[in-house]
Amino acid sequence: MQEDSEVNTVLGKIYSLSDDADRELLLRAYNYAQSMHAGQKRASGDPFFIHPCAVAEILLDLDLDAPTIAAAFLHDVIEDTPATKDDIRANFGDEVMGLVEGVTKLEKIQYGSKEDEDAENFRKVFVAMANDVRVIIIKLADRLHNMRSLNYLSKARQQRIAKETLDIYAPLAGRLGIFQIKSELEDLCLRYLDPEMFEYLVTNIHQQMKEREEFVNFVVGELQEILRESDISGEVIGRPKHFYSIYRKMKTQNKTLDQIYDLTGVRVIVSTTEECYEVLGKIHLKWKPVPGRFKDYIATPKRNMYQSLHTTVVTNFGQFFEIQIRTAEMHRLDEYGIAAHWKYKENKTDENNFDLRIDWIRDILDWEGSINDTKEFVDSLKSDLYSSELLVFTPQGKVISLPLEATPIDFAYAIHSEVGHRCVGAKVNNKIVPLNSELHTGDVVEILTSSSDKGPSWDWLKFVKSGSARAKIRQYFKKEMKEENVKTGRTMLEEEAKRRGYKLSELLNDDSFKRLSNRLVFTGVDEMYSSVGYGAVGVNQVINRLIDYRKKENPMPTDVTDIEKVKKTPEGSVTVQGEEQLLVKFAHCCNPVPGDEIIGYVSVGRGVIIHRKDCPNIKGYNPERLQPAKWTGETEEGFQTELKVLTTNDDGVIAFITAEIARMKLSITQLNGRVTKEGGGVIDVFLMLRKRSDMDVLITNLKKDRRILDVFRTVN
Repeated sequence: MQEDSEVNTVLGKIYSLSDDADRELLLRAYNYAQSMHAGQKRASGDPFFIHPCAVAEILLDLDLDAPTIAAAFLHDVIEDTPATKDDIRANFGDEVMGLVEGVTKLEKIQYGSKEDEDAENFRKVFVAMANDVRVIIIKLADRLHNMRSLNYLSKARQQRIAKETLDIYAPLAGRLGIFQIKSELEDLCLRYLDPEMFEYLVTNIHQQMKEREEFVNFVVGELQEILRESDISGEVIGRPKHFYSIYRKMKTQNKTLDQIYDLTGVRVIVSTTEECYEVLGKIHLKWKPVPGRFKDYIATPKRNMYQSLHTTVVTNFGQFFEIQIRTAEMHRLDEYGIAAHWKYKENKTDENNFDLRIDWIRDILDWEGSINDTKEFVDSLKSDLYSSELLVFTPQGKVISLPLEATPIDFAYAIHSEVGHRCVGAKVNNKIVPLNSELHTGDVVEILTSSSDKGPSWDWLKFVKSGSARAKIRQYFKKEMKEENVKTGRTMLEEEAKRRGYKLSELLNDDSFKRLSNRLVFTGVDEMYSSVGYGAVGVNQVINRLIDYRKKENPMPTDVTDIEKVKKTPEGSVTVQGEEQLLVKFAHCCNPVPGDEIIGYVSVGRGVIIHRKDCPNIKGYNPERLQPAKWTGETEEGFQTELKVLTTNDDGVIAFITAEIARMKLSITQLNGRVTKEGGGVIDVFLMLRKRSDMDVLITNLKKDRRILDVFRTVN
């Protein structure tokens, strides 16, 4: 029954089209998709064909063009049926094929996680969107129908998909101005991410609805009277706020539902911009405006080119309500966003709006290529496009939209890449300020530049807030310092590989590089070195994957683990029971030092490998080859070990650690530190020791300081 309903509805809309060529194309796409998906089922048990029909119907309601709707019918056939790209091209042409290919998921590659795969697919869709924005509109319709039928999936999948939708797809619909889709996606996400709150809102808002409707009808009547008295032709509409917007307001403002006054908003739609301001003035004469609740998005549109006047007023008997005032053109752009470009083709002024709405896509594609790691790209995109915005001005009065807490450097790169590269100072409201100063809405910002080729500073990456600024800085270092970056990156990788007991040449070969480049999108080894050198890709990102590839190619033998790298023991420092005149070496994975309980493993062709008894790597060894071992005598040669120190993020903590090590006359071979997401610190200290007791004393002394949370030895 559901299939018949879906099919009949979409067919009826196709037959109602006035253009014969459009109708013929859509019927061919409909029939082709139906035949290719025959016999396939959805998680609900319904025929799969219901899904492409529903996606096409969403786009029909938005009045998208025929090739886009045809691609909606066909968007899953390459991925889920025997149909090929050549089949689609032969039957429907290059335009439809390009749209279908843009939406089709990547060919199956082994990813580290489902999140990695989702990020890769989103990046692919976003890059395709730069060539044709209709790709993302199809993807949004696809996601909307999947969210409508999410109840048939497991709870874990429901929450994962809902979170991804709320983080990426709903904000993207908002960025494109398609608020019909954005609002429904957000409400559906709330239903699965916080079902108790969703049910609470549904129940309680409906209980108040009759009382609210009476109040809204009163406000609408008063506003219609203002229009009549002013001889202004217009429309007044009362609209309930969608659940997620109320939920978000309750969370951000820490209010209960009873404290949220504007559960319903009122829109006044007039003919001209001048009439918008005239009506606003008369509303403020009739009712008192609430201070701080007026926003003029006509003079300063949002980043998605949304325009309207927003004001919150209070009636004579104390009730608050929000009024939005806009022209009819502003209203249709708010309802349909970028889709209005196809819905209202006859409106020539829409061309400028369309270009302005997609400028940000081109800007992002300018820096997309400088980020090799897909997760970092998606995170940068979310940060750049979906964070709350602040509006600042150039000295000429142009409005620049930036993420909250943005700095003059973010502003400079928003103007132009070259302005950012040549920035040497900034004035905010005519006063010189540091380049890491936080900007605020309304600031007038002037960038001071130099004609020299000094370029940006690496330090800027520590405080810039916009993904585009961060990417453009990295892009500069990638382009201008390529040779130096290649050399630096190679050295960094070699040193990290050596620290872990490998040679880079052992890890990096044609096969491992091919697998690595599939994940991190390198075109050559030098590009990989360069990317590491200028910071686009972390050393550990590369080394971790190369080691992982090597482990999979060379699984743990019964003889010795692949991760066990050895070093020669100082002569006479260890004896192994029952074994004489054998080469004895220390395992690098656990770095035993005199005083540790140790055990020897007789390795074929490699002598006896000495491990700490608590080393986890010996669990997989042949027990017949494990032999008791003990320390004998003293040695002047040192033994390397590694300590991990967990700290607070207070000033001077590293200085305290190094001073304590120096006081005990111990040698540091390497020290690495980083700040955790929780705000603490992790410091890896590599030491040369002659006996275990020195390390025990050091650990005890370090733990006496309140800034040291824990200290322990590590095993690789």
